[in-house]
Amino acid sequence: MISFLFAILAILNAGMTEDWENPAVVERNRMPMHATFTPLEQETLDLSGDWKFFFNPTVEGRLKGFEAVGYDDSAWGTIPVPGHWELNGFCDPMYLNIGYPWRGHAENNPPKVPLEHNYVGDYRTAFNVPADWKGRQIVLQIGSATSNVRVWVNGKEVGYSQDSKLEARFDITKFVKPGAENLLALEIFRWCDGTWLEDQDFWRLSGIARGVWVYARGQERLEDVHISAGMDGNVSLMAEVTKGIASVDFEICKADGTSVASWSVPVPKKQTVVRYEGTVRNPLLWSAETPNLYTLKVTAKNAKGVVAEHTSIPFGFRTVEIRDSQLLVNGKPILIKGTNRHELSPYYGYNVTEEEMIRDLRLFKQLNINAVRTCHYPNNPVWLDLCDRYGFYVVDEANIESHGMGYKEQTLAKREDFLKAHLERDKRMVYRDYNHPSVIIWSMGNEAGNGSNFEACYRWIKDYDPSRPVQYERAENEWNTDIYCPMYASPQRCERYVMDHPAKPLIQCEYNHVMGNSGGNFKEYWDLVRKYPNYQGGFIWDFADQALLWPSDKPGTDHVWVFGGDFNDYDPSDCSFNCNGILAADRTWHPHAWEVRYQHRDILTNLVPGTERAPRIKVYNEFFFKGLSNVYMQWTVSREGETLQTGIVPDLKVAPQRTVEISLGNLSAGLFDGKSDIYLTVRYFLKTAEPLLEAGTEIAYDQMLLQESAPKAPEAESDLLPVFVQGKDGVQFSGKGWRAVWSAATGALTHYFLDGEDLLSGPLMPGFGRAPVENDLGAKLDAKQAVWQHPSFKVDSFDVKENVITVVYNPIGGSARVRMTYMVRYDGRIDVTESMEDAGGLNKMPGLFRFGMTSVLGGRYSAVTYYGKGPWENEPDRESAALVGVYRQDVSQMYQYDYVRPQDSGTRTALRWIRVTDASGRGLEVSAPEKFSASALPFSQDDLDVTLLGPQSHSLELKAKAFEGNRSAGKTYLRFEGALMGVGGINSWGQLPMEQYRLPAKERTFTFTIKPIR
Repeated sequence: MISFLFAILAILNAGMTEDWENPAVVERNRMPMHATFTPLEQETLDLSGDWKFFFNPTVEGRLKGFEAVGYDDSAWGTIPVPGHWELNGFCDPMYLNIGYPWRGHAENNPPKVPLEHNYVGDYRTAFNVPADWKGRQIVLQIGSATSNVRVWVNGKEVGYSQDSKLEARFDITKFVKPGAENLLALEIFRWCDGTWLEDQDFWRLSGIARGVWVYARGQERLEDVHISAGMDGNVSLMAEVTKGIASVDFEICKADGTSVASWSVPVPKKQTVVRYEGTVRNPLLWSAETPNLYTLKVTAKNAKGVVAEHTSIPFGFRTVEIRDSQLLVNGKPILIKGTNRHELSPYYGYNVTEEEMIRDLRLFKQLNINAVRTCHYPNNPVWLDLCDRYGFYVVDEANIESHGMGYKEQTLAKREDFLKAHLERDKRMVYRDYNHPSVIIWSMGNEAGNGSNFEACYRWIKDYDPSRPVQYERAENEWNTDIYCPMYASPQRCERYVMDHPAKPLIQCEYNHVMGNSGGNFKEYWDLVRKYPNYQGGFIWDFADQALLWPSDKPGTDHVWVFGGDFNDYDPSDCSFNCNGILAADRTWHPHAWEVRYQHRDILTNLVPGTERAPRIKVYNEFFFKGLSNVYMQWTVSREGETLQTGIVPDLKVAPQRTVEISLGNLSAGLFDGKSDIYLTVRYFLKTAEPLLEAGTEIAYDQMLLQESAPKAPEAESDLLPVFVQGKDGVQFSGKGWRAVWSAATGALTHYFLDGEDLLSGPLMPGFGRAPVENDLGAKLDAKQAVWQHPSFKVDSFDVKENVITVVYNPIGGSARVRMTYMVRYDGRIDVTESMEDAGGLNKMPGLFRFGMTSVLGGRYSAVTYYGKGPWENEPDRESAALVGVYRQDVSQMYQYDYVRPQDSGTRTALRWIRVTDASGRGLEVSAPEKFSASALPFSQDDLDVTLLGPQSHSLELKAKAFEGNRSAGKTYLRFEGALMGVGGINSWGQLPMEQYRLPAKERTFTFTIKPIR
């Protein structure tokens, strides 16, 4: 009954409502969508450039009659096409995750959109049509217009279109004047009823994004071509033609131009569609690993045998199917090492150049990413051409998201008045992108609920294209999705699913939400993928931060990366939630990018147990379609950063999905003295170039422990004790060239003199907090664990016996007693034990961020050397990619300025020792019997705390202060700990780090040594 009423309303609305607020009208006079191809005979005018532009602040007050040929637009401004209003000074960029752009100002009332702030853009440009185009079909193509577009040519209305992410084509033959100048006028609304289906998590920008063209073709021509080619060599061909075409020739050629098959097919009388099925014997197959492309040459001839039009279309032989609850490509259960990627340039918005696309795909290859989901709309067809050519699997997603309506009864998925819009968007995507071998899965949309509209879309796609699976996340495990593709399922949830013998493969459409300092537990996901055959990977959210480059007048930087809320207080905003990329907006690598690259590697290496002195390694080739003949291995044995032995294995004869054991020979017996850690590192390089990767590119590596150092015996002690002086304010110890002072009031080591110069600019104190990372904020840990952020350390007792100082602090929160024991050695070393004791109810307190110490050194101490995991920042739940070694870095470089907002940063884990020194090598060393973590930054915890700085603060604004670390006026903040909570990597809106990476409140001990070094 409800659907019947919606149908009646749709009929009534069709006659009463403007097309821009009527879901029954998605176009007027728009040409049908066809597959992407360009005939050789086509002539094209590119209309890109500066157009005349008028910005209307209201719908009601918008200009009327501006489309007329004689209209005076001399007072108008200009705008680049392609280009966005918001990036050219006409209004502010707006970012939202959930909710429509009028969130907080108007109620949702689909299909109506608010009039307030619904701006309208008017465009005018002139173009000359060549005289010899007379008698040909002339078409206007608008690549992408948000949110709709109305078209006039020479003052006459041509048509109307909605759907911001697929091109709109109009036949303007009867409107233009060949051999003369013609006027094109467009009207674009900021919002229309189509906006109800475009509630994606991204910048809400307006205008023209993919360019505008006018082209001419003959009256007798090809209208469409579809190709389906399987791994068995069978080919199904379809060509749609105009009247006058009598036959169609098909020819299939290899990459070198060699013809492998050809057929001539007559057009049946009174029909315009021809079909043919043929076979190519033993074709080279297309996959992301082996992107073998063939070319289909299509020639349309008239009744006299004269060629009317011909075109060439790249395609690939490949088969996609789901069998035994696995996704198979060419019969193999591939792994999806994927990412989501918004079509966004940090400089041009939705207008992404081909050069930027190729740059991103090269980065995909470097990151071992083999698949991309076009979140959440079809991309520029050039992107799919490139994915075909260079080898990437694509989940092609329709431009449908109505997240702001929720998923229950209000969802537009259940409203019949929106059925046409749902179907039209899915159909047009399939029609356009059908020929691309890279597209292995259709996605019906994103976060738009589930209901009869998506059921209809599923049925249509499966009927029209049975060669590909169809997925939709909100269908969950219902019948209208072929793949179980949840979002942000935890590793535990994923394992429960695959252990229950499911009928559908598990491939997360979004997971590992890498917002800010994040990306934890990625290893745990991939351990499960490699364990369970029907868990086949997923798509990380997402590829690059969606920040925009914006000029800045702040000291230290000429720009910042802006995000939601940076422009005004009126527009709704979800702040920095659009900055969750593997890479920064400028494609700088975030630290978690290295973790992605490592866990996505296609060559895995393990040491055969018991072969440490004559290493034998197992090399596993995780590729499905190619061996390792184009790869060589380089291996290195090292000790505390010192290379001891190296070697090369020039030829790796490892077939796909196979393991080969390789002997590296006997190592020098003198290496194994038991005193040091000894590591074997293997790296794999390309012998010759591969698509987008140069010869010599490293594609995988692993590090294996050959010997772990035995616990070190205590250093020899002097019979002498340090000189001891106690006063009313505290105590000091001294020896040859050093002096250390403790305050009785704070219990802290406050001064640490080396040859008369104080190393410390602030006290050495216990520390249990950190500047919140984005995932901390999402889980509200800044509030829930606030007791540990800035605890009040009040001294309960301060005792000195010989060379031992014991400080006990009043219990934090009434339950956590902290005890510090300092044993001062004659040579200036201080052995420290930090303890947390239960003073009653400790186990009821919230978890800690970390359990360790903080101190401050003078800014001249800016050189950091450490032995542990590096060289990039790593965390307890994000350290599998980092390599153990000795690294040297400057304090000013250890903060990740590519995190758009300030937050905790700079950690290095698995440390044996860390040194902070000045240019001469004088400074402080921290070491510990057990591996620990530390950071050294030019910023304090408060400097990085966005809850104190404000949500619109930017990391690049810290740079001015950072470089004070090279001057005496600056400071270096040293933080080190025996235990550190992970940063998390499941989601950024409430999920805690995995249990093994949390720090519950309990009794703990951290033992370490500090000493001055010259």
